[in-house]
Amino acid sequence: MAELIFFSGTMDSGKSTLALQMDHNHKARGRRGVLFSSHDRGGESTISSRLGLRVAAVEVIPGTDFWEELAVRQTMGARVDYVVADEAQFYTTDQVDQLARVVDEMGIDVFCFGITSDFRTRLFPGSQRLIELADRVQVLQVEALCWCGRRATHNARTLDGVMVVEGDQMVVGDVDASADPSSDTPDGPVVGYETLCRRHHMRRHTSRASPSLYANEVPLPFEATWAPDGSALHGQGR
Repeated sequence: MAELIFFSGTMDSGKSTLALQMDHNHKARGRRGVLFSSHDRGGESTISSRLGLRVAAVEVIPGTDFWEELAVRQTMGARVDYVVADEAQFYTTDQVDQLARVVDEMGIDVFCFGITSDFRTRLFPGSQRLIELADRVQVLQVEALCWCGRRATHNARTLDGVMVVEGDQMVVGDVDASADPSSDTPDGPVVGYETLCRRHHMRRHTSRASPSLYANEVPLPFEATWAPDGSALHGQGR
């Protein structure tokens, strides 16, 4: 039976690579599919991975109707056995509902790939709806790493390398974006992303902020209140 599966992970965990590998595997078995993506780092109508893979895809915009899109293709004689939907966190809740309907009423497998939460640690609406509706939610086994070496669980947004926790939820950037302030352009600061463990996300410690100071952290002998810049304001002995 057809399934709606959501593959989730942080940035840099290989989601797009897995999406393209899955498409390849299904094609190799004679199945026919349609690829969708939204706001890919490589540009419109593309699924690209950091390993250099790049495949054409249908760009998903707010007005995209998955049910209509696939119904028209099949009416025109195309066979559709599966759908690969990358960057699914950017889809609307209605679009996720449409994908669930495609699975249930058309019998088409839908494989969604996306980030669960944004740079503020809040769920993307599309990801939240996928968690609510998916037959299976699978966390990717390839773990992105924080600069401290721990497993990265959160995505941090940076402006010229400085972590921010306010702003629009949807701003395109990449973990490879330059953090050098000298690279500023007339259009504004450089937007980048960095994957962090929960501890360093909550303390706003990016690799640029203080890698040498915090690389070998040890537990403090007191409870501390932390300032936004990561310094301790005061503490109470244990």
